[in-house]
Amino acid sequence: MAIKVGDRMPEGSFGVMTREGPGSMAAADLFRGKKVVLFAVPGAFTPTCSMNHLPGYLEHAADFRARGVDTIACMAVNDTFVMNAWGKDRQVGDKVVMLADGNGAYTKALGLELDATGFGMGHRSQRFAIVVHDGVVKQLHVEAPREFKVSSAEHVLENL
Repeated sequence: MAIKVGDRMPEGSFGVMTREGPGSMAAADLFRGKKVVLFAVPGAFTPTCSMNHLPGYLEHAADFRARGVDTIACMAVNDTFVMNAWGKDRQVGDKVVMLADGNGAYTKALGLELDATGFGMGHRSQRFAIVVHDGVVKQLHVEAPREFKVSSAEHVLENL
């Protein structure tokens, strides 16, 4: 069953790159006491994700901060090395936290999996954006198949 507005974000963890190498971040540490926009993409370096989705959040990072968002986080079912390389390639800096859900466990806990085996990509995450206040889902924007509208930075900003 997919997560819905009013639900608490599930427990779990994400892979993150640290100065010492691959590390882990608990979901509780990401969400506790903060206003977070978590957006997910089907895959790092893929066309819509690289050319539209992530760049929108980078472009509007200051606008999100001005509206009280503490953290913008991007999640994909990719490993920590790929998410780190994608962040460097897209010059993310400290504007967006790049989260690896390497085995798709967090995506599955959210109930937002995508079967992309027909495209040779295995099981991934649906494209979505969630606005979270202190661990509770306040807004949930899940894209229809092959769409990119409601999870865009612009749409989420309009609804904050």
